[in-house]
Amino acid sequence: MTNRVVQRRFAFILFSGMLICWVVWLWPRLTYSEIDGLPLSSGLLFAIPSFDSIPSTPEGNRIRFGYNLVVNTETYAKAFVGNGLSCRNCHLDAGRKVGAGTYVGVPYAYPQYKARVGREISLEERINECFERSLNGKALPPKSPEMDAIQAYISWLSQDVPPSADLSWLGFPLMTMTRKPDKQHGKRVFADSCAGCHGPDGQGTMVAPPLWGPRSFNIASGLARLSKAAAFIKATMPFTQPGILSDTEAYDVAAFMNSHPRPDYALKALDYPKGGKPVDSPY
Repeated sequence: MTNRVVQRRFAFILFSGMLICWVVWLWPRLTYSEIDGLPLSSGLLFAIPSFDSIPSTPEGNRIRFGYNLVVNTETYAKAFVGNGLSCRNCHLDAGRKVGAGTYVGVPYAYPQYKARVGREISLEERINECFERSLNGKALPPKSPEMDAIQAYISWLSQDVPPSADLSWLGFPLMTMTRKPDKQHGKRVFADSCAGCHGPDGQGTMVAPPLWGPRSFNIASGLARLSKAAAFIKATMPFTQPGILSDTEAYDVAAFMNSHPRPDYALKALDYPKGGKPVDSPY
């Protein structure tokens, strides 16, 4: 087989993978049904509201703006974003997909104690942690249109969640292994399962964000921790077939991803003022 044929086949496979990723990544309304019945441990059911139910009112306009901020953060909050990511990259389907960084029910989880801060923080503060760490940018001003809109969107998504719900679907269970991660195995998993969307060099493509380097999340982001990155990957990746990776594959590819350099965080010395820093903290 000639080199030209091999190159053409590789280009076709890469293009096909990117096309599939583009359809499901950039069109969140097409990814999942508009109404998702969600079982709670209490036996109750609630529904994620339809976009069509957003009212034609000033509050509805704030909700729509919040949705746009989540889906296209780099466009609608450009002054506050310092890398190539948007909120939707961690909060899949614009925060609507339960088990994938969902926003559904989040208003009831705050105020919440955070060891990283050493005190209870508000939802507004948690949103700004994402901007400063995951988006490697700047905090939104209090009561700014952007902050109000994101909170309005999250509250709208959560309108049918009973206040007494246990919120057990939020977050990801941390993944730990009894052995050291195998980064070389992770490199192979990345090439087979991740490079099609994120690029062979991990620097992102038009359909998926950069996973390391200057345009990725910084070292103080949750995903910079191996246990959190592995849990996120296990639950949500590959984007077109989430859940197909084994625990070992997710753990090793997370280690490979986090073995690369990424932006620093200037205020990292202020984290964990009362102790309790996780063993997998990268700083």
